[in-house]
Amino acid sequence: MSAKNTVTVVIGGKIIRLSGYESEEYLQKVSQYLNNKLKALSEMRGYSHMTQEMRQSLLALNIADDYFKAKNQADLFDEELRKKEQEIYELRQTIAELEAKGEAPRNRSEAQPRTNPQGGGKNRR
Repeated sequence: MSAKNTVTVVIGGKIIRLSGYESEEYLQKVSQYLNNKLKALSEMRGYSHMTQEMRQSLLALNIADDYFKAKNQADLFDEELRKKEQEIYELRQTIAELEAKGEAPRNRSEAQPRTNPQGGGKNRR
């Protein structure tokens, strides 16, 4: 297990000491994320008139929204990866079946499209 890191950060204008097993850079990044969220919220009309409890709830909702959007995107990427892996598996199966029948190219160079030796429309000198 790695050593615990402690870093002093400023969040919302307050100096806070954070400790964790994550890197100092990561802890700084998290605090910067929170500061960016707080800044964006503070620019909202009416934010300055909200109670502290309402501000904290709004911050929590915004962070939860970011989390669920990121999780949804990650889930989509995972599903796309699973589909691509399945497609690769099926293509390999097809290649193996064709090779067993003697119908598949034995190497990549045989599978590459052939170019026109006449130059394919290019000017030849």
